[in-house]
Amino acid sequence: MSNVSPSGPPMAASPLTRAVLEIDEYASGLGWDRPARLFALVDTARLRAQEPALASQLGVGGDDATTTYTPIEQDELPPGKPLDEFLGTIAWPDAVTGCALTVERQMLPPSAEAAVPKDLSEAQLAKWVARHPDRQEVRMTVAVLRNGAREAAIRLREKDSPNEVLTGPDLVPGLADALAATFES
Repeated sequence: MSNVSPSGPPMAASPLTRAVLEIDEYASGLGWDRPARLFALVDTARLRAQEPALASQLGVGGDDATTTYTPIEQDELPPGKPLDEFLGTIAWPDAVTGCALTVERQMLPPSAEAAVPKDLSEAQLAKWVARHPDRQEVRMTVAVLRNGAREAAIRLREKDSPNEVLTGPDLVPGLADALAATFES
């Protein structure tokens, strides 16, 4: 079964999966080789009720019953600052139900992991992966909610199609943990 409705946008069972796929589609429209992007996820009904002008500006109509979470892109991440350090500085207001991040990385298939040299620094490992013939360029979109729910989407650059996007709650656990920590007091 296709993951794309006849009108185009991805179909998904859960509201969080729909939000992740919406963000993935947005990032896809911007193209590859882009910096990481951070999104606040807000309850769509609450947004329409409390901020109707903002909801209208974001294109969130009153008839969109399938959208539970509205992603709102945040300011650009500071260049040169490691992602984990940046995420450690984030605190969300109560109106934010969850957050999501889309980031591009290079990954190796599980079969190549045994060949990774030991004791490499992070920079050395990145260079080693970049030179590996089996590396894959991927865009990962990971979202978490305050209640602990998680979802991720992975898009391979070589299979850059909405029909080829992999989704699941446990695809990028380290990044999901880092995002979840932004909600801890």
